[in-house]
Amino acid sequence: MTKRVQTVWNEVDFIVGYKTYIDLVRPYLSDQKIVSNGMRQEIDRCREAIRLAAEGHRVAVVSSGDAGVYGMAGIIIELLEQEGLLDIPLEIVPGITAATAAASMLGAPLMHDFAVISLSDLMTPWEVIEKRVRFAAEADFILAIYNPKSKGRTQHIETVREILLRHRHPETPVGLVREALRGEESSVQMTTLQDFTNQTIDMLTTVIIGNSQTRIIGPYMLTPRGYKL
Repeated sequence: MTKRVQTVWNEVDFIVGYKTYIDLVRPYLSDQKIVSNGMRQEIDRCREAIRLAAEGHRVAVVSSGDAGVYGMAGIIIELLEQEGLLDIPLEIVPGITAATAAASMLGAPLMHDFAVISLSDLMTPWEVIEKRVRFAAEADFILAIYNPKSKGRTQHIETVREILLRHRHPETPVGLVREALRGEESSVQMTTLQDFTNQTIDMLTTVIIGNSQTRIIGPYMLTPRGYKL
């Protein structure tokens, strides 16, 4: 969380969010009223937040990482437009998205151009995701992969590996960070493009795949920026 987030709690009447994220911020809360529900009910949460705000309440919608990166900010804006309520004041408070959080635990793998791609095909057709991965691989982008694998979606990350192996050396460094910067729950692994899908990967894992310049220096994963040292 940024410092601004830590002050928002004291300014609002309601906290709205996915129950897991509410649990993560509960230590910061006092007497705010809480509205929470389960996964895949994002629109319902945002509609309720807007309803409360339209009644004059100050409302905070909790999102994982950064609200503007695969988060709730976009849904809120779309619903405000749909309901003709764009005059309601809205502050989007930035946070730390999983790509930069994971990178900080690996070293400095994002020191050059990188692409963030989610492998979840709930909203985006897999054909589009695969095309984006292919072009990013051809352009030698470092890749930060969100939502890499779920119980019902195990093959996508294998396809990503196959695409990248056509363009990168099998020993290209890959970092796996689970629950980045979430205290004792965080875990970090460094492996290679050839072997990374043999490791434990789930929806809470961020996968950072190096480009042609990325290397391991001691305990760190680094993509050199190109400075003359």
